[in-house]
Amino acid sequence: MFFTLSNSVPSVGAFSVLRSSPSPENYIPRQKFRLFPLETCATIRGLLTLGMASQLKSRAEIVKIGKMLHQRGYIAACDGNLSVRLNRNEILVTPTAMSKGGMKPADLVIVDMTGRKLKGRREVTSEIGMHLLIYRMRADVNGIVHAHPRTATGFAAAGMALDQPLACEVVIGLGQIPLAPYGTPGTPELARTLEPLVPQYDAILMANHGVVTYGSDLQSAYMKMETVEHFAQIALVTHILGRQQLLDGEELEKLVAARKKYLGVNSAASMPVHSSNGNGNSSCQLESGKSKTRSLRDRAILRQSEIVSPFEN
Repeated sequence: MFFTLSNSVPSVGAFSVLRSSPSPENYIPRQKFRLFPLETCATIRGLLTLGMASQLKSRAEIVKIGKMLHQRGYIAACDGNLSVRLNRNEILVTPTAMSKGGMKPADLVIVDMTGRKLKGRREVTSEIGMHLLIYRMRADVNGIVHAHPRTATGFAAAGMALDQPLACEVVIGLGQIPLAPYGTPGTPELARTLEPLVPQYDAILMANHGVVTYGSDLQSAYMKMETVEHFAQIALVTHILGRQQLLDGEELEKLVAARKKYLGVNSAASMPVHSSNGNGNSSCQLESGKSKTRSLRDRAILRQSEIVSPFEN
């Protein structure tokens, strides 16, 4: 029998309490007990590391695209919001009352699918309901961008959908950009106005408000925002010129068939291309190109006749 000085029991007087230890020949190494086998522990650590890396990447991407939106003039002051679906239960979203051009990764907030904040020092955007609605209705969507690009928002403020087949790239990538009725921002009313359109489209004008786009990832959602604004500028020029040359039914069918050839067009939405009244109810009839052109030209001539030169008395 061997004895060793105890390090865990205080000394008494000049003596220390002795405790026995097993002889070397009878010593049995202490066993390490684990909740999971070594292989499982390694897998869990890997998944946790992977999840954290993915979240950090998503945070950096939101910050980057927030700056791009601000630099392009798609948002001003504290306008707009962005989000990424982290997993089936968590959404990473921008905070309220903060410029999206000056965010840092730590400013972002994580919420659950009810909008309850899980992590983050700032408050959640007031328009989180719109994001949650889209994620619930579209399992293929993992990124959302809401902004107020000037030209497209001008159409929304004028009550005009971008639903005419004027540019082949837009027909392939988005079909149409319908107009949702006005809903008060930050209220459930806003989400309700979008609900009929979300399953069919990847980009929606919001009356007197702005634009929302969404896709398989945040980059895709942002690119669709650029496409909407670019197309709005093209459509505006046709209105100024008083002339529109619409793609006909046969050409539209070819463009819809061509979607399969483009890797970027991977939406689960049907993206109808025929003219619509802006509420998601597609029509099978396209307005005649000649009658549309004549109508636009007549309105342009009328507006021109009503303009008074600043040099006339």
